[in-house]
Amino acid sequence: MTVTALTRPARLGPGARVAVVAPSGPIPEDRLAAGLDILRGWELEPVVAPHVLDTHGELGYLAGGDQDRARDLQEAWCDPDVSAVLCARGGYGAQRMVDLLDWPAIRAAGPKVFVGYSDVTALHEAFAVRAGLATLHGPMVAAATFLKDPRTQESLRATLFEPESVRSLGLPTARPLAPGRAHGVTLGGCVSLLAAELGTPHARSSARGGLLLLEDVGEEPYRLDRILTQLLRSGWPAGVAGIALGSWEECGPYEDVRAVLADRLGGLGVPVVEELGFGHSETALTVPLGVPGVLDAEAATLTLDVPALA
Repeated sequence: MTVTALTRPARLGPGARVAVVAPSGPIPEDRLAAGLDILRGWELEPVVAPHVLDTHGELGYLAGGDQDRARDLQEAWCDPDVSAVLCARGGYGAQRMVDLLDWPAIRAAGPKVFVGYSDVTALHEAFAVRAGLATLHGPMVAAATFLKDPRTQESLRATLFEPESVRSLGLPTARPLAPGRAHGVTLGGCVSLLAAELGTPHARSSARGGLLLLEDVGEEPYRLDRILTQLLRSGWPAGVAGIALGSWEECGPYEDVRAVLADRLGGLGVPVVEELGFGHSETALTVPLGVPGVLDAEAATLTLDVPALA
């Protein structure tokens, strides 16, 4: 099955009500407060879901119980007064609650802006496969990058309010790892989460025809090799149109990481752009998932056919 374009939600305007949820790890209250202040500065009205500041009683790496985290997201999505659902942070836990969501109800509620990255990759895939909705691989409200980096903030703000102004994506660090130019629909995220989705009941069957975005954090080169090899052995990337690579923070010296990426991805015979500027990096561009575009390795850019939001 070829990756196809998904339904885009509407852009936001001043006064839009946006829900903040915590589908994965626990949230430091001070960082959440700082992120909310940024949103209010954009004339948004953030609403914090009831369990965002919870911590699981026994598993301290989770922001509360699975049912509570799922209920927060579900209720936010199905609230007709909410225009966007923004994740507070990643970490771990989205896979534990994704199957607790009422996906028919989410489909019935229609498209809304959904933003996050890292562990939230599991939810991006679910929104694509189970609801047919485009989402935003972008910074989270309580993430250090969002709080500290003006370019990260502006990329998200422009995407939310003026998406036609950010059709061409890529930082000056971007450069070709493998040559070529390809058209396709964006998908992807944290590569370890994509590998972890393999074999699950609602996993995407193939990345064929897609522009695959890959990044990760804290995975040593040999573990990245294992993750990429697992994806390759499964056949999941067969027929992919092109690959855009983001950041590889805390994955070891970049020359070692780059050698693994070139070895494992170079044989696919498709254009590959490295260091495009998304993921766990000092500057994290907001990149839409489920939107058609062109990946040009020589120009080191990803250019969208249409704005990220309608």
